[in-house]
Amino acid sequence: MVTEAWPGSRDGAPHGSDDDGPTELSRGSGGTVAFDRFTTHPDDSRRSKSVAKYPFLSDEWMSEAKKIREEYKGKTPAPAHAVRMNQVITDVPFGPGTIDAHMDTSSGELEMDTGHIENADLKVTLDYETAKAILVEQNPQAGMQAFMAGKIKVEGDMTKLMAMQAAPPDATAVEVANKIQEITE
Repeated sequence: MVTEAWPGSRDGAPHGSDDDGPTELSRGSGGTVAFDRFTTHPDDSRRSKSVAKYPFLSDEWMSEAKKIREEYKGKTPAPAHAVRMNQVITDVPFGPGTIDAHMDTSSGELEMDTGHIENADLKVTLDYETAKAILVEQNPQAGMQAFMAGKIKVEGDMTKLMAMQAAPPDATAVEVANKIQEITE
């Protein structure tokens, strides 16, 4: 992402601007443009910044989510259960309509990326909205309802999936999830 201040301005704001802080223009690799507004106060202790948002599972979203997970690498406890899971996400509203992805916790860290991995414990097929509800919104009820309705198909060792869902998230994992929610449209 390229970030630049307003051209020709000392403080980054447009000339003649009566707002109380500079504006930055950010361009994502896919042409996404976001304006970040910084609000400054006399004591400068309260500074707010909006973040760019990307469609769930887009290339830009994957890149930003990886950066967030890298920021926390080594700071979260190892997952309670090692799981190597391939995912097939259907009904994706962009691209070819289906995304192959994977999640792997066998290294002691949560790793997510596109493409499938060898020797996966299981493969889960689910639609885009359900995947977003489970992975971004952290809504386990959505996953259970979708499974009961036949919208989630599981091939392989289902006990690994159930064990993964039974483990409570730690505070750092919740913080990571909240940051990922912030970047998701």
